[in-house]
Amino acid sequence: MKKLEPYLFANGRADEMIGFYQQALDAEVQIRMTFGESPEPSPMPLPTGWDAKVMHATLKVGDAQLMISDGDTDKPANHTGFRISLGLDSQDDVRRAFEALSAGGSVQLPLSQTFWSPLFGMATDKFGIGWMIGVNA
Repeated sequence: MKKLEPYLFANGRADEMIGFYQQALDAEVQIRMTFGESPEPSPMPLPTGWDAKVMHATLKVGDAQLMISDGDTDKPANHTGFRISLGLDSQDDVRRAFEALSAGGSVQLPLSQTFWSPLFGMATDKFGIGWMIGVNA
C-alpha cells in the first residue's frame, strides 16, 4: 500500500470546509473542481443548483493530502466512528492546531501530557470531524 488518505464529504459545505482547513492547518488547495466543471455529467442525482458545488478538492496538509467533496446530498453530514490523527513537531504547533480546529466545535479531551506524547488532545471541529492532535514522539 502506498498511502491512505481521508476523503471527507461536506454535504454542501465543502468551500466552507476548505477555507476552514486552509486557516486551521495551513492547508494548500492543490485541486478544486466543481460539478459544473466536470467533463462528464454526475452519475448520481444531485440537488438542484449544484453546478458550483465542489465535486473534488485535494488539500495538501504537511506531507499528507486531505480530499473533500460536497458529495451528492445537502442533508446534514454524519461523521462518526473515526477521528483524523494529526501529529505535529512541537507543542506550540499542537496548541495552535487544537485551538483552531476546536473553534466552533467541541473538546472531548483537553490538551495534556500522556504516556505517548508530551501534549495530546481530542476535539471535534465545527463540521463534525473528530481530531486527535499531538506532538510526534
